[in-house]
This record gives sequence, C-alpha cells and structure tokens, in this order.
Amino acid sequence: IEPFLPFILQTLERFPSLTASRLYAMVRERGWQGSPDHFRHLIACHRPRRPAEAYLRLRTLPGEQAQVDWGHFGHVQIGRARRPLMAFVMVLSHSRQIFLRFCLDARMESFLRGHVAAFTVWGGVPRVLLYDNLRSAVLERQGEAIRFHPELLRFAGHYRFEPRPVAVARGNEKGRVERAIRYVRDSFFAARRFADLDDLNVQATAWCHGPAAARRCPDQPERSVAEAFAAEQPQLLPLPGAPPSLFERVVVRIGKTPYARFDGNDYSVPHTQVGRQLTLLADPQEVRLTDGAHLLACHRRSYDKGAQIEDPAHIAALVTHKHAARQHRATDRLARAVPASQDLLRRAAARGDNLGAITSALLHLLDTHGPAELQAAILEALARDVPHPNAVRLALDRRRAQRGEPPPVTLVLPEHVRARDRAVPPHPLAPYDRLKDSIDE
Repeated sequence: IEPFLPFILQTLERFPSLTASRLYAMVRERGWQGSPDHFRHLIACHRPRRPAEAYLRLRTLPGEQAQVDWGHFGHVQIGRARRPLMAFVMVLSHSRQIFLRFCLDARMESFLRGHVAAFTVWGGVPRVLLYDNLRSAVLERQGEAIRFHPELLRFAGHYRFEPRPVAVARGNEKGRVERAIRYVRDSFFAARRFADLDDLNVQATAWCHGPAAARRCPDQPERSVAEAFAAEQPQLLPLPGAPPSLFERVVVRIGKTPYARFDGNDYSVPHTQVGRQLTLLADPQEVRLTDGAHLLACHRRSYDKGAQIEDPAHIAALVTHKHAARQHRATDRLARAVPASQDLLRRAAARGDNLGAITSALLHLLDTHGPAELQAAILEALARDVPHPNAVRLALDRRRAQRGEPPPVTLVLPEHVRARDRAVPPHPLAPYDRLKDSIDE
C-alpha cells in the first residue's frame, strides 16, 4: 500500500470520518489490487486518532450539589403488560451517598416523586441539582438559552434548589451519577431476584444504607460514604413544610360504557357520568376520578394491560338502572303475558346465560304461538331443568305435532292490532257486588 499511502493520509486528513469501504473504492480506481479486508486492517493502522481530552478533578462543598439521572434496567412482565424497569438515581457529589428507587416509567410525576423520596431519606435538600439534558428537565436549548420544564421549576421553587443542566454531550460533568448507575448495575442489580416492584425497592433501600454506604468515599479515603454523609447532612437545606401533590392529571372522556381508560386499563365510574369529561388523578397506588371537587371513584392502580378495574357498587347501580328501564320497554309484555318466563330467566341467569338473547327469543315465540302455548312449553322446559329457548321451542313443536297442526306462520301486525290481543288479567267482581249492596241500603 506504500505507493498509495500519501494519497490515503491526505484524504484522511481532510475527511477523518471517511469509511474504509469508500476509501477502498477510491484506491481501487487508482490501481490497487489488494483485498478489502486487508485494506481495512491497514487503514485502521494509519487513520489519525483524536487526541485524548484531559479533565480537571471536580470537587464540591458539603451540601452543595447532587446529580440526578435515569437508568434503564430492562423490562418486567406484569400480567399482559411488558413495562420498562427504570431506576431513579440521585447522588450527593461530596459524600457519594446514593439514593435508588425503581419505577415502571420515566414520566415527570415519577421523576419528581424520586426527588421527594430522596430529600425525605436524606433529611435535607442540596443547593444545586445537576441534570442531563433529559426531557423531564430541559424542554429546549439554544446555545446558552435554556427552557426548563415548568413543572420542574415549580418543584425547585418549593424546595429552594437550583436546577442546572450539564453542557450538551458532556456526560463527564455528571460523572458521579453515571458511575453510580454502573455501580448499581454491577453490585446490586446483577443476578438480583425480586417478587415485585415493592420488594425490589425494599432491597434497594437496604442496599443503599448497607453495602453502598459502607464503601470507601472516593474523595475522602479515610472515611466511608456513611461517615462522609453524616458530616454532610447538617449542611443540606432544611425541608419545607408539606411536600407538593404529585398526581398524574389526565382529562378523560367517558364513552357509552361507564369506564375511563388510563394507562391501558379501564376503571369504572358511576353510570350517570356516561358521555361526560372527568379529571383522572393517579399516583403509584391509586386512581381517582373527580368531577371538579367531587370525588366519583377511587380504585387501586393496575399495571396490567387490558384489565377492567370495577367498583361493585357501580356495576350494581347500572344493573338496577337497566332493570328498571326494561319495565317500560317491550320486554315487560313477556313478564305479564307468560308468568313462567320470569322463573326461566332467573334460572338462566344463575347459569350465566345471555338474558338479552333469551328474552328476544321468547318474545318471538310469544308472537308466533301465543301466551297459553308458551306458558305450557316453558313449564315443560323447566320441569326438564333446561331453562333455554331451544328447549321451549322443542316443547312447542312437540305439542303442535301432537295436535296435528301445521307450523305457525309469522304475521307482522301493526302495533294497534297487536294491542288488541294483549293479555288483560281479569278483575275480581266482589268489590262491585259490595258497591251495589251499599247503594241499595
């Protein structure tokens, strides 16, 4: 390759990132006959190397700074849902005390809850929190102009700390939290067994106060991390009064069924809220649905997918409401004309059958065979312990065949004609006799 080396070095000086395959094609055009694999090996020896960058050792005062970041630790299967396992990590830059908490998402509310938990465990707040340019902290950046997330600014104002993002592509500026995440992967999470997220967080808390706190402090070799933190803790800012409420707030619209969809699951609401917009407030344990200041429903949060989380009172009220409405529809005619149909429906409901389909089939048989025949056929089906329209239909056909009658022909009659044949229960005449006697007296 020596005859072509001046051309290769000159080209790589002008285009340091030029690929070996493109450079091979250019050298082949100039007469080189070697193989591409051998050429790629030779170029690796001659490609100019970027000079290594030197960094200053960064030192911070006690209580001055903490560094924050997310770490991705694979996925966990919860029912039918495959959810990401995210680790919220905060490290005090002076003592290297670690706070670790695992979450099932990296949303803004989980991000801020991690802050609150870390401040509570440490009993104070660092003056400066250093962030990467993640979306939970920085929404937009143009040079030195930074637009922070408004939720983070409100949160920082409540706890009186300064949020400070590192420079773009400068992960070394928050190397303490980067090394802490690597330390968590190797010394805590590797080969770790846990039953669920709560169990994992209990183990993480014990690890932070145990092995992670007993290790040597890098900036103070004569101390452990726990001893360095004990000296740093009085220098932290005091905690404010009450922590802010950190609910996930979503406006949901209730469709035709009384359920609100959130995070892949359906949560029941009172049936009177169908077709309305409600406010959903969620934390890691509960999901609440409100209409203004009025609380309508409260459920335990599910991290499954496609699940229906129901309040039995909501379903019972809906069933009662639908049952009351049926009394004013055509199905009421079945109950009045054929009393035995109510017993059949009750026994069908105990078996878990579809009552709507059964009612529709019985109404059709009532129109074609009349109330007397249907009453007898239903009693026969119940005697055979088969509360189903097919058994009633077979009994009607058998009774018709015994009488030698032809199959019934369905006649579609107007409503005013069908009203003439409605069953009218006879009224007792004894009250009229007593009225006549009173008049004679």
